[in-house]
Amino acid sequence: MNNSSYAESFGLAGRVCVVTGAGSGIGRAIALTLAQAGGRVAVLDRNDAGSAETLAQIKGLGAEAAAFHCDTSDEASVASAAQASASALGNCEVLVNNAGVLRPGPLETLSLQEWNQVLAVNLSGYFICAQAFARQMRLQGRGALVHIASVAADHATAFGGAYSVAKAGITMLSRQLAVEWGTQGIRSNVVHPGLILTPMSQAFYDQPGTTERRSQAVPVGRIGRPEDVAQAVLFLASERSAYITGQEIAVDGGFTRMLMGLIPRVGYERSAD
Repeated sequence: MNNSSYAESFGLAGRVCVVTGAGSGIGRAIALTLAQAGGRVAVLDRNDAGSAETLAQIKGLGAEAAAFHCDTSDEASVASAAQASASALGNCEVLVNNAGVLRPGPLETLSLQEWNQVLAVNLSGYFICAQAFARQMRLQGRGALVHIASVAADHATAFGGAYSVAKAGITMLSRQLAVEWGTQGIRSNVVHPGLILTPMSQAFYDQPGTTERRSQAVPVGRIGRPEDVAQAVLFLASERSAYITGQEIAVDGGFTRMLMGLIPRVGYERSAD
């Protein structure tokens, strides 16, 4: 399939796709994937250097894009980015809520400031962006919201601070948006990444043996890549998922289905027949 046919097959050609936290990692992979599918991409991040690199890679594909500084936890910053994006590229039709932070620590000693910092970006920021960009979607009569959460939304991450709480909140936020805005032509879905190697998680994998041990807990036998998540986002953003809303997709290589497989089976031998 040539590039033109590939783009046409997703129905995203010419549509404005806004990606938050697009300056690196999963956000950058999503921005590049949507651009390859014909989208006109607005790169949002508070890391201007990262945004510039993502923008350069998108333009290297021959796609149309623009980058805007944005702190998703700040309503005024989001409003400014939304206005600038609409002026440069047109009204948003796809929003990918991806920007996130991690402030690990035990709940026993976690400060309220650290708790609030995570919720402000990882949950409230999703709500702020959904509100702002959905106003543009209504002008088009259609739109797709795709929220990046985590398998931690359903599986508590010990000593992860407010991370799991925020990710669980994203799931319910998406469901409520789907119910309230469905009649306005706006869909809302969630992608739950599992063990994915990104700049944020790199420190974990720098520890000797971590990659090998974690890979053994994943049925497909490897740690995920940002591009794996991006492909799921592409599906939910595109016309291929036109009748899907209020749903969640786990992109985890089967990791969250491994509970029974982790039970020790000492002396167990599978029958030859």
